[in-house]
Amino acid sequence: MLKNILKGSDCAACKVCCVFDKYDLWETPVLHGELKYLVSERFPETSFVKKGDGWIFRMEETSENGEELYYCPMLDKEKGCKLGDDKPFDCRIWPYRVMELGGKRVISMASICPTMYNKPLSELCGELEKNGLAEKIFAFADEYPDIVKPYDNGYPILMVK
Repeated sequence: MLKNILKGSDCAACKVCCVFDKYDLWETPVLHGELKYLVSERFPETSFVKKGDGWIFRMEETSENGEELYYCPMLDKEKGCKLGDDKPFDCRIWPYRVMELGGKRVISMASICPTMYNKPLSELCGELEKNGLAEKIFAFADEYPDIVKPYDNGYPILMVK
């Protein structure tokens, strides 16, 4: 979804969005409907946890350099995401995030993405307006409200609905 602004090679080299510490487990992507079943069929060893009307991946804690980390089970450390274009919606729009702030939905950006963080704000907002991306994001959030995360102060707000 973000190929105009974010190169696949940048994502493949980084993979920061596929690794969580205990403080950002709330960022775990939510899978809905057919996607959960597709993943179950292709990767039967994958476990899930129910979240609202969707599912999140069950991730095992790994200790690395004294840090407790959780790796997405779809991450191939050499090749990137095993799901390719079948990623969860949260992953397809990352580092954009749909959040709730004061009863309104906002599109914000995770500042941990080094490629996007270095882009001008006008480019980040412009991408949301191109091809109706913001409308698609808000529409998906209307259909699947469990992808909406509570607002976190570290996330710049790019658009309000």
